[in-house]
Amino acid sequence: MDLRLAAYAVCIEEGRALLARAVRPDGGKTWTLPGGRVEHAEDPFDAVIREVAEETGLEAVVERLLGVDSRVVPAAERRLPGRPALQNVGIFYEVRITGGRLRPEPNGHTAEPAWTPLPDVPGLSRSSLLDIGLALARTAPATGHVAPVPVGGLIEH
Repeated sequence: MDLRLAAYAVCIEEGRALLARAVRPDGGKTWTLPGGRVEHAEDPFDAVIREVAEETGLEAVVERLLGVDSRVVPAAERRLPGRPALQNVGIFYEVRITGGRLRPEPNGHTAEPAWTPLPDVPGLSRSSLLDIGLALARTAPATGHVAPVPVGGLIEH
C-alpha cells in the first residue's frame, strides 16, 4: 500500500471558499482544496502555506488546525493503473489570505483556482477532501475528525 501525507488549506471568506481545480492523471478536472503532498522533512504547517502559494498565487497564514482525515483508496479506484491501494493522511488547516494575486499554478497540476460561493459547492464535480475540509470548518469537532464522505456521483477520491 502506498502512503501519502498531505496538508490542505480551508479558506472561507465572505461566504466563498478558495478552491483549486486539479488536473487528474487521466486529463479530467476536479475541484479540491489547495494543498498537497508534504515533502520529505517538511513540516505540514509549512507545506500548506507553500501549497497555497504554488497552486493559487496567494499568500496565506495558518489560523488553526482543523483536523486530520485518513482514507484508503482501493487499488481498483486509483487513477494510476497498476498501483497498490493508497492511504492518504490529510491534515486540514484553516488559513487566512494575506496577499498575492489569484492565478493558476505554473507548470503544475492546478488548472485554475477560484473563490466559489459555498452554496455552489454541492453541484461541483469534486474530491471528497473538499467535503471533509468544509465539514471540519463548519463543525469544529473537538476530536478533529468527521465521518467519512462516501464517494460516488459528483464526489470522487
